Amino acid sequence: MLTIKSLLASAGMDFSSRVKFVRHKHNQLDLQRLYLNDQLDIYQASQSAPVFSDCDQLVSFIGTEGNQAQFVGVYQVKGVEYHENYRWPENYLYAEQEKPSSYIYSLQKDPRFAALEGRLLIDWGKAALAWHQWAHDKDKEVVAVLPAGYVSEFPGYLDFVITSHELRKIIANPAANNRWHQMLAAVAGVYLIVDASTGKQYVGSAYGQEGILGRWKTYATTGHGDNVQLIELLQTDPKHASHFRFSILRTLSRGMTKGEVIAVENLYKTKLGSRAFGLNSN
Repeated sequence: MLTIKSLLASAGMDFSSRVKFVRHKHNQLDLQRLYLNDQLDIYQASQSAPVFSDCDQLVSFIGTEGNQAQFVGVYQVKGVEYHENYRWPENYLYAEQEKPSSYIYSLQKDPRFAALEGRLLIDWGKAALAWHQWAHDKDKEVVAVLPAGYVSEFPGYLDFVITSHELRKIIANPAANNRWHQMLAAVAGVYLIVDASTGKQYVGSAYGQEGILGRWKTYATTGHGDNVQLIELLQTDPKHASHFRFSILRTLSRGMTKGEVIAVENLYKTKLGSRAFGLNSN
């Protein structure tokens, strides 16, 4: 049985120091969104109790389905400060959330384990509520080692919403996400982009030889896909594409003409009001 301790030890981890396993899970905040936007460290560093003050290193995970958890890094605990009136950084995705008095930890990620980040899924065990545990008397089974660049299984055309970060990763790693490439290239269709920061919607369509995959490659490259209002958003804030969420409204045959596909696209623009109240200019 492959375990997290044996795998990390083979990559240079020293478990003779005071090490804690940490499984982050939150009922209201999207921790995957924080992780994909490089802000999970902000969330992890702020604790309402001094839970990390007695350890030297953290092996950190995000809770996923059931009792599983996804490895996100090893951190050195460098110090802690207590703040009675802590305020989140302004750029934090959940800066509007109230924060009580906090212990703010100085945590330094260990770069030796970067190649494994996001790729290891472990079985946290039955004690899922014990979100931080000493590593000296516990180990965790590795249930999956995902390919480098892997995002997720393709769930079906109408059963997903992905972030712009996930889209870029899917496009950049065709071997690891082969099923996504196959399925998205197989159909034309009408898709939806939602700006999660405002709720505004953009309806677009894809046709031609590579279908939806070909159209979405332009978003992965440019962030805006050459759409007028999306270009304006990125000119104001070059990182604004991190708010975009992609999904498919309807799949169509790749044999349909451009005019036929655009007619269906216009129908959805009318249904959703994305011209008057969203991000479509025409």
